[in-house]
Amino acid sequence: MLTQGFGNLLWLIFTAMLVLAVVALVMAGMAREDAYRAANKQTKMFWVIILGVTVAVNLVVPFLFLQIAGLIATIVFFVDVRPALREVTGGSGGKRSGGSSSDGPYGPYNGGR
Repeated sequence: MLTQGFGNLLWLIFTAMLVLAVVALVMAGMAREDAYRAANKQTKMFWVIILGVTVAVNLVVPFLFLQIAGLIATIVFFVDVRPALREVTGGSGGKRSGGSSSDGPYGPYNGGR
């Protein structure tokens, strides 16, 4: 019974690692190439390849050492590269947003005043 619980815990951890790697891969693929250069990070192709290999390792190769190396690459992307890309592009989606948090889709929301 204890080994089954431990197996379930490991399965949950490996699934979380795979999900994080897939999310990082999608985010790396959606960012603009020039944003990587402007943020002084590696190229877009570098990060897409590294994160793609991480996803493939998590799906196919059951070597814990390789999975941990991929997890480290994923963490580096989320902690270092993604914030730098967001700073360069001006926020989410690669768009520059100069408005405040109370802006609606057609301009500032002033509460009917």
